[in-house]
Amino acid sequence: MRNAITDVPGVLVGHATRAGDGALTGTTAVLFPPGTLSTVDVRGGAPATRDTAALDARHGGRAVRCVVLTGGSAYGLAAADGAAREVGSFVPAAALYDLGRGGVFGTYPTPEFGAEAVRAAGVDVPQGNVGAGAGAMNAALKGGLGTASVELGSGVVVGAVAALNAAGSGVDPATGLPLAHGSGLPGEFPPPGGDDLARPMPAAVNPFNTVIGVVATNARVPALYALAAAGQDGLALAVDPAHGMVDGDTVFAASTGTHDAPVEEVLEAARHAFARALVHGLLAAESVTTPWGHLTAYREQYPLTAAGYRRGTR
Repeated sequence: MRNAITDVPGVLVGHATRAGDGALTGTTAVLFPPGTLSTVDVRGGAPATRDTAALDARHGGRAVRCVVLTGGSAYGLAAADGAAREVGSFVPAAALYDLGRGGVFGTYPTPEFGAEAVRAAGVDVPQGNVGAGAGAMNAALKGGLGTASVELGSGVVVGAVAALNAAGSGVDPATGLPLAHGSGLPGEFPPPGGDDLARPMPAAVNPFNTVIGVVATNARVPALYALAAAGQDGLALAVDPAHGMVDGDTVFAASTGTHDAPVEEVLEAARHAFARALVHGLLAAESVTTPWGHLTAYREQYPLTAAGYRRGTR
């Protein structure tokens, strides 16, 4: 187990990232094996999505080969064009707002980003300032892309990948710990460290945001929309407040349907896997300075706590 969405057999993830020369953005492609059914839950007042209507839960979802998560707001949805050409099928997509964070407003993902992300897809999933998480922010802190998974027994796996780009904070101001710290597996997240809370919090940035992600399983889930909704529940565990009018929080659900498992166990695992993925996105992010400003990462703000975190491990 890699503690990644790619622990679900057949699921692959690839990134395309641009940083420097005015850019700080990217695209993440999540690939599924043939026959995988997908649907989506879109919440908040400002979504940027493509082909989500084709996944209408009233029709039980639809077989898809790829989902794209991208920066660039509505402009970045063009990345799905390149991904679609690579996989030979339509590609639903969701975008978060990161425009201008690299210094140039007009720098955003193009079709080549989507094609590059598909070609890079594999089982290892880099986290932090990569792909859709490259230019992400979480309130006053740098956001990022994270992933997590859990094995439920008998070969059943639930995993998630998510880009944390929320107006609401992912940090408990009373403890300095991620809000969803308690959702972690034993030893997955570090304990609080020393006098971290004495450090002043940087000023919050403009409220243009959105969390986007995918929750996947190899379990059969008859009411597939419930899996996407469980991902949204996990988002609410990790971010406070969630689903606001400046957010377009979008969670895709995917089931390869090769195993049987109690549905409620799968849904509970999905809630916590999505929350944990967002915590990994927060902890793995790194500070970056661009003409737009200094984007302070959790590991800079809370260095004693973050010192106990190792990306890609439990």
